[in-house]
Amino acid sequence: MSAGDTDPEADLSEDERRALELVRQEGSIYQSDFWKELDVSSRKGSRIAKKLEEKGLVEREDAVYNGNTTYLIEPIINERNLDFSLLMAGDMLSPYVGEEEVDPQSDAFSQWIMNLVYEE
Repeated sequence: MSAGDTDPEADLSEDERRALELVRQEGSIYQSDFWKELDVSSRKGSRIAKKLEEKGLVEREDAVYNGNTTYLIEPIINERNLDFSLLMAGDMLSPYVGEEEVDPQSDAFSQWIMNLVYEE
């Protein structure tokens, strides 16, 4: 973040934090289920979803679910906040990234594991 940027999560209420965590865990959730999962009224759930959307933390798209018009809520992933270090062993990227099948007996996998061990 640059000096002018502020953390959009900094001033979230406890309910808003729980809501954001729910959306991130689910990957997407219909607003009609969202407020039920949070155990809040539909009105409060709508307000929470709208505030998260205004802060750029989620996006809401019109949707039809169980025959009713609602919103599909999805998290907005800020790629600057992703931590790829868990995929690394030294300067080697995990052989499982991008591969369909990796043989756990392969040299590439063994080398990657050895780099994990030697990093500690």
